[in-house]
Amino acid sequence: MPKLYFRYGTMGSSKTANLLMVAHNYTNNHKKKILIVKPSIDTRSGEYIESRAIEKPLKADIIIDEEVDDLLIDTNGYSLVLVDEAQFLSKRNVDALRKITRHIPVICYGLRTDYKTQLFPGSKRLMEIADSIEEIKTSCSECDKKAIVTGKFVWEDKNITSYPTIVRNGSDTPEIGWDEQYHSLCWFCWNDYI
Repeated sequence: MPKLYFRYGTMGSSKTANLLMVAHNYTNNHKKKILIVKPSIDTRSGEYIESRAIEKPLKADIIIDEEVDDLLIDTNGYSLVLVDEAQFLSKRNVDALRKITRHIPVICYGLRTDYKTQLFPGSKRLMEIADSIEEIKTSCSECDKKAIVTGKFVWEDKNITSYPTIVRNGSDTPEIGWDEQYHSLCWFCWNDYI
């Protein structure tokens, strides 16, 4: 029976690279059709999914709005649904993806928690109802311990050669960014960073 998978990790743990490799394996090696989904809030690459580790971006078939509570997808002929940036999905989106697993597997990739170490809504729902939950591990950018937190950094004078300040409190509104703003940290480096 098809399953709902949640593969999570911190920023820079190669989540999207993993998604792109799975897509490549299904389409090129096994000649199977897949659906690529991303949330509309992720505007960094437009309608594409791209990784810093893999040069070839992949166009999303479906860009999902958080208000969508029923994905009217004809899954006939498809073998898999891949979802990037799943942390930005709403509870309704995740529930709609769960329904699709009646017919084909769905693999969601995303962050578990935000920069304040609180679960994202999409991640929370995936933790509640996914059949399989897998961590994509990476090491802390400051030490050799395992990273579990995505730290958010700001530069006071906009000069990236200066030392950044870590942000632990603030808005709950997602701020989309890349490696220049977010770093993978272990708990101790996140908690003790000055």
